Amino acid sequence: MAVFTYQGKASDGKKMDGVLQAPDRAAAQAELRKRNIAVTTLAEKKKAAAKGKGGLFGMGPRAKPAEVSVFTRQLSTMISAGIPLLEALEILHEQSTEPGFRIALDRIIDKVRSGSDFSTALSDYPRVFSKIYVNMVKAGEASGQLDTILNRLAEYLEATEELKREIKAAMTYPVVSLCLITAITIGLVVGVVPKFKLIFEQLQMKELPAPTEILLKVSDWMKANFILFILGMIVLIVAFIMYTRTAMGRKQWHWVCFHMPVFGPLFRKVAISRFARTFATLIQSGVPMLGALDIVAGTAGNVLVEDAVLRAKEAVARGETLGDPLAATKIFPPMVTRMIAIGEKTGAIEKLLLKISEFYDQEVRATVKALTSLIEPIMIATMGCIVAGIVLSIFLPILKIQQQLTGG
Repeated sequence: MAVFTYQGKASDGKKMDGVLQAPDRAAAQAELRKRNIAVTTLAEKKKAAAKGKGGLFGMGPRAKPAEVSVFTRQLSTMISAGIPLLEALEILHEQSTEPGFRIALDRIIDKVRSGSDFSTALSDYPRVFSKIYVNMVKAGEASGQLDTILNRLAEYLEATEELKREIKAAMTYPVVSLCLITAITIGLVVGVVPKFKLIFEQLQMKELPAPTEILLKVSDWMKANFILFILGMIVLIVAFIMYTRTAMGRKQWHWVCFHMPVFGPLFRKVAISRFARTFATLIQSGVPMLGALDIVAGTAGNVLVEDAVLRAKEAVARGETLGDPLAATKIFPPMVTRMIAIGEKTGAIEKLLLKISEFYDQEVRATVKALTSLIEPIMIATMGCIVAGIVLSIFLPILKIQQQLTGG
């Protein structure tokens, strides 16, 4: 579908200009004739069309989730108040301050003005509007309840962002603490230990305790190969990131996330909460179950959950219920699969899914609080053990000398 810019005059003599999507130039001219516009200029907008979907190097504009959430809430309010969609989009475009979002919104307005569906225009910007967003808007357009769907979508985005903030808060402390522990350890080994080595050499100590010998050898190696050590760490981190982006690596890493001590239960609860909330929101919005399951699988954020949902989708496509195949995957707890099965029987699956999501949101908050109180003493104890080990290794020879001098 090509994009054309046009200028012309309406039947009342008013000057008209805008953007139009059409298969070719002849189709664009025919469409403008239907609108009773006498065309003066008509040009294909090739560069704009290429940038519209991909942008620079095919990346396309992007926006912060918080910006999209606020936009959705405001758009829902405006449409509920009776403001036409195009006018509402133009108002929101004027007040937007984020460059990437303004670019996407400007192009979306052009497409809607030229007759494109709102959902179709949104689908050209997947880095701004997710698959669930586009499908819910499409369902809202089909049902004539766009304002209601947008309000529901805003609630979903807000709840999702709140959950993300809580997870980031839980992960920030251990990550920062681990970085500090690593930096302190390297600083002691490279900066402090070599000075004590000089003292031992001046005292002509030939036999040192085993812990001290090991620490001095590690210190010598680190000092001689510090740049190599840093490069090695960077290579390991990059290799790990690249491996987790492969199909096998991603699956193995997500399995580890689900089964690791302390953080494993948190990751599992977050995945179940996201699944239940997304699925409930789509079903409420009128998206068919098979389509909803396909979207949920794509937005699960965990390969194990994605595979489980896709297997369940295949079973539903064969005419089976949803609860049993989900239970067979062993990914979802019995409470979740039983509530889904009850929801299918009673016809209230979306309500029970929301109950599941609310329950697991509370579980996530409780787990985050418990982890925060647990991680702090663990990190302090870890740092204390490392520092104590280094200090003890350094002072063992000094204690040995003292014992010799005192005749001990």
